[in-house]
Amino acid sequence: MSQFELVLFSIIILLSALAIIPLFARYQKLLIYISFSLTALSSVLAAAGGALAVANNFKQSVTIPIGLPDLPVHLRLDPLSGFFLTVIGLLSFFVSIYSIGYIKAFVGKRSVTHLVIFYCLFLFGMFFVVLSDDAFSFLISWEVMAASSYFLVMFEDERTENRRAAFLYLVIAHIGAIAILLSFGILAGAATDFKGFSGYTFDAMRQTEFPVGWATAAFLLAFFGFAAKAGVIPLHIWLPEAHPVAPSNVSALMSGVMLKTAIYGIIRATFDLIGDFPWWWGAVVLIFGLITALMGILYAIMQQDIKRLLAYSSVENIGVILIGIGLAMIFASFEMPLLSALALTAALYHTLNHAMFKGLLFMGAGAVLHATNERNMEKMGGLIHKMPWTAALFLIGCISI
Repeated sequence: MSQFELVLFSIIILLSALAIIPLFARYQKLLIYISFSLTALSSVLAAAGGALAVANNFKQSVTIPIGLPDLPVHLRLDPLSGFFLTVIGLLSFFVSIYSIGYIKAFVGKRSVTHLVIFYCLFLFGMFFVVLSDDAFSFLISWEVMAASSYFLVMFEDERTENRRAAFLYLVIAHIGAIAILLSFGILAGAATDFKGFSGYTFDAMRQTEFPVGWATAAFLLAFFGFAAKAGVIPLHIWLPEAHPVAPSNVSALMSGVMLKTAIYGIIRATFDLIGDFPWWWGAVVLIFGLITALMGILYAIMQQDIKRLLAYSSVENIGVILIGIGLAMIFASFEMPLLSALALTAALYHTLNHAMFKGLLFMGAGAVLHATNERNMEKMGGLIHKMPWTAALFLIGCISI
């Protein structure tokens, strides 16, 4: 089985988990065990396929004749998509296992059926975002990811703060999506001199030398759109509102890997689709990264809510990743490939690093919240005696951070 077949098989398993949910909706505990076991299996297969693609420098594209007429879905697995697939798959594997115990706490209090449905759709959206090789399928996958995470944030919808946070997240997400749509529209149009629709594929964009003006407009729109999803300051306002109120398994995925799909989008659009860029593009990314890293940590140290602190910490770490990407762009524009590769490798390594430790910390926070029903750290103390395993794992996350 090739790397691509392994990834496609993982997606089939994920869709199978989605399909059988109605059969077990009346048996909530059984639904939790079966669905999250299948999502864990799907995730580990996706991570394995992605890791093999990176290790073997694997590149393969496929065209699936579904969707609108004359607009088939194009998928591509290459080292970049493979790396992000590995990051998403690794964390979602651990979170899926964690969810089996965590979600059982809701049984008897409220139905968990729609949480399981949107959890599967959330993973499906993230997998397809990094595999999409045309603007149409990318944006559809992006919307699936955004809409499903909206319903996950609003799971406990009787709370006003949940509804407000979910609405704010949806507004910012769609403002960003409009900017990404316009960016792809410019690239697709310029690829065919605005005379047809064939430029919507990423392959057509790769083969086009864009005029500087159109390329700059596309880059700025793409960076704005992806920055809104990543939580880059000043577009971060949804993040510290949504992450604290979402279920902790969802918070772990949103902070750990959903934000990284925006990092993937920035790298894909800049280095792959556009390819040639001036140094000041990198300076823009670097400046926003510096501001985000500095302000994110300043906001974090003022928090008393444990999940809100972790949310602001994610803002800071997105800034650190953007610093690496900005430096890589600047070095690449001045034809310093070794330094550019070093900076981009650092950014990608921290992408994996942050996904793992922030996922661990959000799952630890979920365990603490479940045990104490308290998010205010000022009111906590002595938990190491009652929760030694959680304390030890949380310490590992804190050392990592």
